[in-house]
Amino acid sequence: ATTYTLKRLTFSFLPLNSQRNSYYFVGIGAGVLLLGTFQVMLFLLTATRQTKRIREKYFHAVLHQQMAWFDTHPIGELNTRLTDDINTINDGLGDKICIFVQFFCRFLAGIIIGFIYGWKLTLVIMSVSPLLAGSAAVWSKILATLTGKELSAYAKAGAVAEEILVAIRTVVAFNGQQKALEKYEKNLEDAKNFGVKKAITTNVSMGITQFFIFGTYALAFWYGTKLSVDEPENYSIGKVITVFFSVMIGAFSLGQGAPNLESVAKARGAAYSIYNTIDMPRPIDSSSKEGHKPDSVRGDIEFKNIHFSYPSRKDVKILQGMSLKVPHGKTIALVGASGCGKSTTIQLLQRFYDPDAGEVTLDGRDIRSLNVRWLRENMGIVSQEPVLFGTTIAENIRYGREDATDQDIDRAVREANAYEFISKLPDGLNTMVGERGAQLSGGQKQRIAIARALVKNPKILLLDEATSALDTQSESQGNFPNARAGRTTIVIAHRLSTIRTADVIAGFKEGEVVEQGTHRELLNKKGVYYSLVMQQVKIKQLSNYTTSIQGKSGKKKNSKKDKKSKSKKDKKNEEKVPEIPFGRILALNKPEWPYVMVGTLASLVGGAVYPCVGILFAKIIGVFAETDPEVKRQKTMMFSLLFLLVGAVAFITYFFQGYMFGKSGEILTMRLRSQAFKAILRQDISWFDDHNNAVGVLTTKLATDASLVKGVTGSRIGLATSSVCALGISVIIAFCFSWQLTLLILACVPFLTGANFIQMRAMQGHASKDQSALETSGKISTETVENFKTVVALTKEDVFFRKFNDSLAEPYKSALCKAPIYGITFALAQAIPYLVNAAVFRFGAWLIAHCHTQYENVFLVFSVIIFAAMSIGQSSSFAPDFAKAKVAAGRILSLLEKTPEIDIYSEAGDKPMNFKGDIEFHELHFSYPTRPNIKILQGLNVSVRQGQTLALVGGSGCGKSTSIQLLERFYNPAGGQVFADGMDTRMLNLAWLRSQLGLVSQEPILFDCTITENIQYGDNSRVVSQEEVEEAAKNANIHEFILNLPERYNTRVGDKGTQLSGGQKQRIAIARALVRNPKVLLLDEATSALDTESEKIVQKALDDARQGRTCIVIAHRLTTVQNADIIAVIQNGQVVEQGMHSELMAKHGAYYALVNAQVSH
Repeated sequence: ATTYTLKRLTFSFLPLNSQRNSYYFVGIGAGVLLLGTFQVMLFLLTATRQTKRIREKYFHAVLHQQMAWFDTHPIGELNTRLTDDINTINDGLGDKICIFVQFFCRFLAGIIIGFIYGWKLTLVIMSVSPLLAGSAAVWSKILATLTGKELSAYAKAGAVAEEILVAIRTVVAFNGQQKALEKYEKNLEDAKNFGVKKAITTNVSMGITQFFIFGTYALAFWYGTKLSVDEPENYSIGKVITVFFSVMIGAFSLGQGAPNLESVAKARGAAYSIYNTIDMPRPIDSSSKEGHKPDSVRGDIEFKNIHFSYPSRKDVKILQGMSLKVPHGKTIALVGASGCGKSTTIQLLQRFYDPDAGEVTLDGRDIRSLNVRWLRENMGIVSQEPVLFGTTIAENIRYGREDATDQDIDRAVREANAYEFISKLPDGLNTMVGERGAQLSGGQKQRIAIARALVKNPKILLLDEATSALDTQSESQGNFPNARAGRTTIVIAHRLSTIRTADVIAGFKEGEVVEQGTHRELLNKKGVYYSLVMQQVKIKQLSNYTTSIQGKSGKKKNSKKDKKSKSKKDKKNEEKVPEIPFGRILALNKPEWPYVMVGTLASLVGGAVYPCVGILFAKIIGVFAETDPEVKRQKTMMFSLLFLLVGAVAFITYFFQGYMFGKSGEILTMRLRSQAFKAILRQDISWFDDHNNAVGVLTTKLATDASLVKGVTGSRIGLATSSVCALGISVIIAFCFSWQLTLLILACVPFLTGANFIQMRAMQGHASKDQSALETSGKISTETVENFKTVVALTKEDVFFRKFNDSLAEPYKSALCKAPIYGITFALAQAIPYLVNAAVFRFGAWLIAHCHTQYENVFLVFSVIIFAAMSIGQSSSFAPDFAKAKVAAGRILSLLEKTPEIDIYSEAGDKPMNFKGDIEFHELHFSYPTRPNIKILQGLNVSVRQGQTLALVGGSGCGKSTSIQLLERFYNPAGGQVFADGMDTRMLNLAWLRSQLGLVSQEPILFDCTITENIQYGDNSRVVSQEEVEEAAKNANIHEFILNLPERYNTRVGDKGTQLSGGQKQRIAIARALVRNPKVLLLDEATSALDTESEKIVQKALDDARQGRTCIVIAHRLTTVQNADIIAVIQNGQVVEQGMHSELMAKHGAYYALVNAQVSH
């Protein structure tokens, strides 16, 4: 209709006609306003609902995958898919589709009108369309492939970032920041290269499209003139222009609609992997209703001739013909060396995996025939590294059973022997435990996990090293005889003293059960069990000593995190992201200024293209007024060739813009990501304790913020430049030809820009709200997926799924409210041009009628300005990106400017040449920043000289691990000092100080790389040779084990070391600490996760390692520290007594009481 009205107007510059035709324009404008609103609003609503559904379905699918799937999919990648990829799908589903449909219909209408008025000319113009369509198809195909590649390349980098942030304490302790950054940057390089290719492809294809369109103009005018000369009766000037305008507006619409297809193509690329996961068959599916659900469980378990190897390592056989019977109500203990298949047995019973051969039966039924969820609900499990979720203690226990009453929880807490420490906490059961339970010590977490297993009153209790992190007093009650009464219990233990009372003890060797019987029977047999017991009796003195340090600290730290985060969050909501001036954002792109300059110059030339087209247009229409056919032909030929020339210029400018801005944008994105990551690694541990800086939040920020910022620099400057240039040229030309009409048109410009401005503002308001809401869901998904085994064992997939869905409700609501507003603003922006046309033509007709100007000039002014406005309209559609980009830039800049109190990148501080290793804690006072009201250390005084071993003992949570964290300077003490060789550690260079300390913790974190790389990580200041790695492995007694692996030292250990058993991880961690040849060795419960055989070896390794070094040991098993030079007993954050084992025993004080508790045990 627009086209037609334009036609009518063009040739009806008689006041009466043009008046009537002007009103047609007003009518069309009103129609557009109404339809445009609904069109965008409805599409946005459907997109929002679909995206929410896809997020839910994808998360649901991930939650119900089998364990083997997680062994091969890095967790970081899943979170990138949940955030980035689904946002990409959302983009492709929303208003982009309806706007494309709108343009496509306009195209069809144009063609139809063309055929009605002049089929020959229409056919000739259309002959070019296969070229257009073909180029568009090829381009969208290439684009989809490149997008897929770019996303998967970044998903890898995201996985690296996540792995490092989860293990931030380990990274910090080993000065691994630089290595982490290099690994991250290496993965970013690929993503950058694909991004540049994508930008070039996009722009080249747009350039080709422009060239074809202008070629079409040239052809159409040349042929149109020929027709008007050859068949004047069919092709009057009016008809030629009608056909031309119709088909041209149609063609233009295809060109304008094409960029919207890009979003759709991207969305298809992103949806591919997400839909794959959603549709993947799940052989072990806890959400499935299938399978038998017996009314009662007796608890008779039998393993029949089980063969098994993990799907990710098919060549390593774990179980080889294992058979075992567990009668109901009995307690059976599994013992054997690390990696012999004990934990695997428990995982098969829970159906985390299905055996390759053989069957597991419960009450005589193959568990594969039972309902998976029902099966897991009837088992309580406590594992070696218990996982708690970032909520209150009561909620964590309730994960065992949703409908548990307060009495049930109270009973479970008392049974698990956790009542005492919980009652001392200021909020009792309502204390937040922090991300991954970081606010609690290892022993406290373990007891809460035990309470969580008991609260569901399970018929089958599985204890996998459930007491390894407990101190003596807790463990002496740690057999939980009352917990085991009347239940079938399977216990895995390395400390054999804890399982003497078991009804049956099964000895494992190389994946088979080689003997079973009671404690006494097996001792008489003198087999596997006997040798394990004998080793433990010998090494009992050594053994406990090292494991608890790290784990606890890890936990505590984290919890700190959470609390802090909360208080900060409240603050954060008040302190909005600062408004960043545009110049500041541009400055980020400064190193790429040559690219930006050339790109901007290309845009400048590109801006002149449309005004030139406008002038050529008006000139060609003037040609039709020529009476002499020969002159007509010559002029047409000239203008047609000029059109071709303009097309070629357009193509070249597009290519330069794509290459230059693509390159500068991707380099900027990569640099911002790596700078942001570097800034994150620079922060001190207390910053990570903050809730707002949970791993999920930080990885989401790294993924999205940097890529948003590029949208606001290079390519946006290009668009702005070409718009300004187009407008400038066209206004100057227009003034030369008819100043009156130009003034009127300029008076209308504020309305046009106003419409676009409203659209920008509407977008901006929601940018920051959506972000934070999605970060919440990111945090929930990260926590769930990272602790997947625990979630599955507790059959709480639905609870976390609901939590995830609830976190989506807010952004969903705000998106629903946003749709109508966005719809109205879109419609306004679309309708205003029609109303402006009405005014312009009405006034133009009046000017001609009163001889103020000529017909050709009205047309020239109109077409020049309209063409310029078209190009500006296209460029102003970048509004949404701009709003989000400013917010993102604000977030990144404030992160880059943040200097922590404990700054690892600082060169300041002394680096003494000869460090002996005398350590002294003087009057230390400390409480974790997230829980300032809980005093952990209250005047701690203790010192150790070079070459001595200091053992710290005491109940869970008394401040043992905290003192080690203060020595590592994870935190600064609130009062008092830590001295190293008589110097305050705050005066020493931080990196140097940490390089003198070797830390082995209770739950060692390994990285997902080879064993060699994990051991080399011990010293990041140089390249560690393979000989040193093997030497350290021999000293840590893992060398033999590594040589038996198929790939030896090049074996990958899996995410967080999951492919290895606890004892194997611990020994690699010890090798990692030894490789840096530290002056001071810090052992935080370093052997608690080991079985007897490994423990004997590791303890020997530790004793050798201690020679000539200062050593600080934290131990719950006091037998392991009897030969320490100084034993310090800590209670309530103070040292209550210290001395040697014999002196303290003679005193009959606190130490004596602790030892007695263990001996009686």
